[in-house]
Amino acid sequence: MTNSYSSLGQIRDGIAQEGLTVVKLVNGYLDKIWANTHLNAFNEVFADEALAAAVFVDERVKAGTAGKLAGMVIAIKDNICYKGHKVSASSKILENFTSIYSSTVVERLLAEDAVIIGRCNCDEFAMGASNENSFFGPARNFADEKRVPGGSSGGSAVAVQAGMCHAAIGTDTGGSVRQPASFCGVIGLKPTYGRISRHGIIAYASSFDQVGPITRSVADSALLLEVMAGPDEYDSTLINRTAKELRSVVSDPSPKKIAYLQEAISSPGVDSEVKNNLVKYIEKLRAAGHTVKPIAFDLLEYLVPTYYILAMAEASSNLSRYDGVHYGYRSPAAVDLVSTYKRSRSEGFGKEVKRRIMLGTFVLSAGYYDAYFAKAQKVRRMIREQTNAILKEYDFILTPTAPETAFEIGKGPKDPVVTYLADIFTVQASLTGAPAISLPTGNNSKGLPLGLQLVARHFEERELLDFSKYFLEL
Repeated sequence: MTNSYSSLGQIRDGIAQEGLTVVKLVNGYLDKIWANTHLNAFNEVFADEALAAAVFVDERVKAGTAGKLAGMVIAIKDNICYKGHKVSASSKILENFTSIYSSTVVERLLAEDAVIIGRCNCDEFAMGASNENSFFGPARNFADEKRVPGGSSGGSAVAVQAGMCHAAIGTDTGGSVRQPASFCGVIGLKPTYGRISRHGIIAYASSFDQVGPITRSVADSALLLEVMAGPDEYDSTLINRTAKELRSVVSDPSPKKIAYLQEAISSPGVDSEVKNNLVKYIEKLRAAGHTVKPIAFDLLEYLVPTYYILAMAEASSNLSRYDGVHYGYRSPAAVDLVSTYKRSRSEGFGKEVKRRIMLGTFVLSAGYYDAYFAKAQKVRRMIREQTNAILKEYDFILTPTAPETAFEIGKGPKDPVVTYLADIFTVQASLTGAPAISLPTGNNSKGLPLGLQLVARHFEERELLDFSKYFLEL
């Protein structure tokens, strides 16, 4: 039953015309969760609490006082704080830690009568692109259980893909909503940086982190953005504007100018079926009357190095608070202050997190700060300026979301540099702060989902969503 509703609008129709209730919906999602525990999508399920919340929402629906999200059952990534609930960022160092407050996004979702059904598995501290870096083990792709769902919001994407919830909330630092959405055949939106509050989100890289929805319909992405966006006194990086009335998203067929990266087709590092998928949609767009032209992005080879230098530096700073003293895991073998720091951090953090902390500390260290971190900041500004220049001439930039489809668990590249290069298409929007969306575009010859990404101008989510709705109808 739960898989038959691709949008909240359909659920609302079911409630109004077919006797559907939120309690029935929650029970249906719970059945799917228990039947698919092997996918490891959830770190914790709030079963009893979700059912109690569903009863409350049903009463509000009957009274005509229900909020915008009544009927929407949502899962949240395990780095989003929810008061009175555990939050671990899928890390041993935060195992059994209970949040003492709720993030702004959770407060806004609950205020509009969303039901939160559980917290989803993810790469530890959102560091990864496969969900294999989780203390709780890898999540598995519903399309092929031997394959990864992408990351870092892998559990969130699988939960939506497999019908274990209606929508999920993830975070996107360098592609962590968009890439798993592509691998799982769903929609993943990264809004403009500064659009949604980061208060109560466990930080990875603060100048990149952004909350984003994972959904089955563009309309639901728009509605969730509308609810979560807006000023928040707890986050000084927010832009003082709201996302008004995005829920009325409409298909926009008007002629557009669209740029695509020619390297996405010419590069040997991009899977042939991913290339063919991009070419197919370029031809569809041209046949529909849109202008679609290739562009050469001069700074393409610097995207990934710039992103990782800056993101790792910020991670090194943000994760310094996990020291075995204030809260979280403390090594039982610690005997003094120094051993408490060393043992707690070395035992509590996973391999990938430790790698990124050490690299981030290195690029911030005396003698290397100017050579790496300061230079990367300058290149970031150049990337932003060049991207903005492209978007001044074109309405959107079109690329594959990822250079390949979901790979087998344990079969990813052993060289971390090769792994990081898989972010080549998603980090541009992250470095520039521009909004971007991954849209499902069918499957490859092995039945694995394919996704394409659209990048838009800052704060033009409305235009991006309207065109995305049209794009999916091509």
